[in-house]
Amino acid sequence: MGRPDDVSVKASSGGAAAERAKTRSAARCSAQDIYVQLREMILSFELYPGIRVTETELAEYFGVSRTPVREALQRLEQDAYLIIRPKQGCFIRQLDIAELGQYYEIRQDLEALSLRFACENMPDRNLRELGKAWDPEIQPGRSDEPGEMVAREESFHVALAEGGGNAVLANYLKDINSHIRVVRRLDFTSGERIDRTYAEHHDLVQCLLRRDLPAAQTLMREHIAQSESFAKSLTLHQLAQRRNSSFGQL
Repeated sequence: MGRPDDVSVKASSGGAAAERAKTRSAARCSAQDIYVQLREMILSFELYPGIRVTETELAEYFGVSRTPVREALQRLEQDAYLIIRPKQGCFIRQLDIAELGQYYEIRQDLEALSLRFACENMPDRNLRELGKAWDPEIQPGRSDEPGEMVAREESFHVALAEGGGNAVLANYLKDINSHIRVVRRLDFTSGERIDRTYAEHHDLVQCLLRRDLPAAQTLMREHIAQSESFAKSLTLHQLAQRRNSSFGQL
């Protein structure tokens, strides 16, 4: 993707940006507040990959000094949401499809290891609770908001890693998720995709309850491969649609 023109970060007359403007008028934003809001703007493509923003315009936008903005931007850079270039500004990270594929490859191996630990160490009662949380007939906690479903889906995989007793592995999975989350939201824009996720997660838990590791790992590979294929095939197309239809000055 080519680099879009710089975008002025100003509140529009409606939408999410206007709501944030109201929030800012009620209370000054801390570095944490700014971090959370900018991250959400990046994840929702209100700040499109490749655009340039500056400390000055963000400070004006949030109604604060440049210090908390700088702290928030540094943290966003550490979390791989943007790139800071001295004397040039900050650029929202471009989406690199090849790099995304590499993260998915690593995720495949980490998830397979996570299942091994869960199969060996996770108590039946914990697995039953996890299976109940992903009952495809009831679908507890279901949301049609993509961001909420991505968070819920990630929590399932982290729960398996933590249930297996390896906190280091769980942290690695969280890091992988942070790099692919921006496109995974596009993966949860259809009801059919959400239905399938409930069914796949439930089936995985049933395999673990039977202590059938090979079957669980096969299901996990298929589950991740579908997600990767979806992201690769639709990312560029949907990002272009999003920019043409709804991306403008904030």
